[in-house]
Amino acid sequence: MKKLVLAASVLAFTLTGCSTQVSYGDPQEVETVDVAFGSSDLQKIAGEMTDSMISSPLLAEITANNRPIVFVERIKNKTTEHIDTESVTDSISTKLLQSGKFRFVDMSRVNEVREQLDFQNEVGLVDPSKAIAFGQQVGAEYMLYGNLASIVKTNKKTKDVYYKMTMRLMDLKTGLVEWADETEIRKAETKSTFGW
Repeated sequence: MKKLVLAASVLAFTLTGCSTQVSYGDPQEVETVDVAFGSSDLQKIAGEMTDSMISSPLLAEITANNRPIVFVERIKNKTTEHIDTESVTDSISTKLLQSGKFRFVDMSRVNEVREQLDFQNEVGLVDPSKAIAFGQQVGAEYMLYGNLASIVKTNKKTKDVYYKMTMRLMDLKTGLVEWADETEIRKAETKSTFGW
């Protein structure tokens, strides 16, 4: 009996010792795990680009009495890292939409929209008087696009990473670039005496 109690105690202690604790953190807190592109960088870039675009005097004329319709092309990753640029693109377009100055068309959902309109108009299950007809969507007037690039320098003690994000807004009718801006991030990692 004593052996059984002892074994149960050891098992309980082992399980407790191996348990993992999960806690919530502040999503706005600066992340400094390493020099790789992280959540803080994404928030900084998205915030600076949207603030620049919203407050730009270059766009005051086209947003004064109108909410231009914009197509956002996924930001191109020209770094050597795997970076989820779809998240950066989504953050920027969401912030711009919330500003109330721009409207967006979502080209990533064209196939799903077509399937839904096919269903409404061709399957025979939807009241034809209430089905949304083809050919009523509006097209984008402007295209927002950009690149994320980086330069990495390393030596025995230091790793230095420089990120540059560039964005442009093009008038699709004229081809003119109506707005452009860039933002930069520099991060450095220093090797300690006892290793990284």
